[in-house]
Amino acid sequence: MRKLIAGLFYSVDGVAEAPDQFQFDSFDEELSALMDQTISSIDTVLMGRVGFEQWASYWPNASQDLDFAEFINGVPKYVASETLTPPLAWSNAELIEGDLLDFVRRLKNQPGGDIAAMGGLSLVRQLLLAGLMDELVLIMHPVIAGKGRHLFGPDDPTTRLELKNMERTSKGNAILTYSRRAD
Repeated sequence: MRKLIAGLFYSVDGVAEAPDQFQFDSFDEELSALMDQTISSIDTVLMGRVGFEQWASYWPNASQDLDFAEFINGVPKYVASETLTPPLAWSNAELIEGDLLDFVRRLKNQPGGDIAAMGGLSLVRQLLLAGLMDELVLIMHPVIAGKGRHLFGPDDPTTRLELKNMERTSKGNAILTYSRRAD
């Protein structure tokens, strides 16, 4: 079975939206190596509508982070949306038809590499709470963002996680890898 993963840049106060607004100079060599290692195992990406629209307007013409641009422009992307209509304007992107959770279950049972949930906090939250996320990697930057969306909200159910791995980078980032705890 294929593994479904998500990696989020995170602030100490739990902000996961717009890391370019709080990441500053904390991106280091270790994070770069982690990104390279992670994308080398991914051959499919799941996206939410908002993230898809933001990324589709930027990555096809990106002038920096060209390794990631090459990856994200070339990889098959499946988009969860109830408002977008085909065809999607970004290469290798198509809408998920039918129930998202059923689609992801089927996708995980197909042959292939890792599947990554990217560009969608609500998508990551929904997949994790549904028990479909195999790994959630939080890359905690040593900063308090002060404002921005959080991954989880006050109405989310209590969900037990297991810390699978923990690393500290040279610039003080904490890389925390979680899975859902099997109770």
